[in-house]
Amino acid sequence: MSKKANNLLSKIKSPSDIKDLSQDQLIELCSELRQFIIDTVCTNPGHFGASLGVVELTVALHSVFDAPYDKLIWDVGHQAYAHKIITGRREKFHQNRMYQGISGFPKMGESIYDSFGTGHSSTSISAALGMAIASKIKGEEDRHHIAVIGDGSMTAGMAFEALNHAGVANANILVVLNDNGIAIDKNVGALKDYLTDIRTSKSYNRFKDEVWNVLGAINSIGANTRKIVQKLEHAVKSTVLKQSNLFESLNFRYFGPVDGHDVQYLTKLLKDLKNIKGPKLLHVVTVKGKGYPYAEKNQTKFHAPGIFNKETGEIEVLKSEQDKLPKYQQVFGETMLEIAQSNPDVVGITPAMSTGCSLNIMMAGLPERAFDVGIAEQHAVTFSAGLAAQGLIPYCNIYSSFFQRSYDQAIHDVALQNLHVVFCLDRAGLVGEDGATHHGAFDLSFMRCIPGVTIASPMNEEYLRNLMYTAQVGKQGPWVIRYPKGRGVMKDWKKEMQILKIGKGRKLKDGDDIAVISIGHIGNAALEACKKLEKEKGINAAFYDLIFIKPLDNEMLHEIFKNHKKIITIEDNSLCGGMGSAILEFMSDNSYNAVIKRLGIPDKFIEQGTVEQLHAECGYDYNGIYNAISKVCEKNFLMIS
Repeated sequence: MSKKANNLLSKIKSPSDIKDLSQDQLIELCSELRQFIIDTVCTNPGHFGASLGVVELTVALHSVFDAPYDKLIWDVGHQAYAHKIITGRREKFHQNRMYQGISGFPKMGESIYDSFGTGHSSTSISAALGMAIASKIKGEEDRHHIAVIGDGSMTAGMAFEALNHAGVANANILVVLNDNGIAIDKNVGALKDYLTDIRTSKSYNRFKDEVWNVLGAINSIGANTRKIVQKLEHAVKSTVLKQSNLFESLNFRYFGPVDGHDVQYLTKLLKDLKNIKGPKLLHVVTVKGKGYPYAEKNQTKFHAPGIFNKETGEIEVLKSEQDKLPKYQQVFGETMLEIAQSNPDVVGITPAMSTGCSLNIMMAGLPERAFDVGIAEQHAVTFSAGLAAQGLIPYCNIYSSFFQRSYDQAIHDVALQNLHVVFCLDRAGLVGEDGATHHGAFDLSFMRCIPGVTIASPMNEEYLRNLMYTAQVGKQGPWVIRYPKGRGVMKDWKKEMQILKIGKGRKLKDGDDIAVISIGHIGNAALEACKKLEKEKGINAAFYDLIFIKPLDNEMLHEIFKNHKKIITIEDNSLCGGMGSAILEFMSDNSYNAVIKRLGIPDKFIEQGTVEQLHAECGYDYNGIYNAISKVCEKNFLMIS
């Protein structure tokens, strides 16, 4: 790219700088933006393909609308990189997703141009509608509210709830449906087929071209525009698509489908739509990864590819021995297939995360018993409940932070009816660069209070396999198995699976000075810290792997409290209501007297950074654990906060 081309993007300090650009300059700006994203993300990993796909749409929206007065909301936020770059964060973009840098998602506290914080899908229409109603109440009739939502996100019930409300609210809202046929994996479900019909209907598109040619030739709404809109309304509800238009049925004026990579046409079209009041939906067809051939060809791989060679498209290979250890996700996927092959009652469910959680392994091996239900966590849970009610054993794999969206279903539809559903909560604990919206910080706390639920967390790959195997034996009621994102600790993990005794922990190290209790993968660092303290400082710390937080191993806890007056608990969960709280409750209920220091996620939202950086910030990385045990064993133990 020439220096001249680079100079255009460098002059864009805010969206107002775009408004005076010529049509040719808009094309040039899109080219520079796309190249800037490629150049940055190839060395500083982030969500790649989605942002490349909306470069032209982003430029067109900011060219036509007047942010931040007009409210622009990016659903999920995977697609918001171009938005961030042209809203004053270009010079900081190299710090995207980094510790104490800028967030990888829209964030209200970061910029006045981020109208609403996002990170989970399908929230944009509800938020935009709320803002539109607020503007109406305040008499701000000239303010516009735009929600940009992908076709994958549109599958969630919340999006339909918002459409249903917006259709009768008579509010000034524009929903831009960014239709690229893929979320992370290929989209599934009837909505996907419906949108495909709209895109590929020759008779419909011939009529659409006639309509848009007229709309594109005018700059203000008048009698001609109204006639065209009425004609469009009639046509799309008639036999052109052989069925009623879904969005028109919800009282939205539907426009499209249009080419989402024609920035000049989008700009003209948005200017016309700006003059039409009420709820509107613009159907924009884009290509995820547009402009980078490797991302276009392998859209799932380049959703968030990590570091890659921008010239060859080669993604960085493993570098260290640690990197060669298996990921918990791989262990889950291969174990899932093993269990399902030996037990015909076992089925697998995921809400659009088949590759991320590795259920795709079972989907390839036993496709008739593995289900991707789309971005629909609530449905995934109650669908699992229905399967369980008929005697099957569903393993419902949902990322911990996304599982929050299905909490009522977990209580009402599963636990209350004591149905045998196994929830596998992937990405538990602090997940790293995705930040506060994606950390699985609360699952131990919010699941522990539900009656009848078995809750466990493995310290390594062997115990993940054993827990998964144990969970399908007999009719047990609801289970939760939570485990982190990333790699475990065992090269030789494919051992014969064993049935564990439910509610039983294990003692891995003797010691008289202090007892250390942990749950989950973080126990590996805790055990090593205990061993090092004994070797270097002569501190003898007993170490216990709790494994189950519900039911608790009462026998083991009685042993701990009878033999130790100094105790540290360590967990990768919020300190509010987590494992440490459970230990305090046990101590109180059984009238023991000990001083307990709890290590875990503090009562605040943790931002982005590497997992190691975030563990250190929270004080339960290896060094933090080592130092905490040392302090607890000092005379001023009672002074520790």
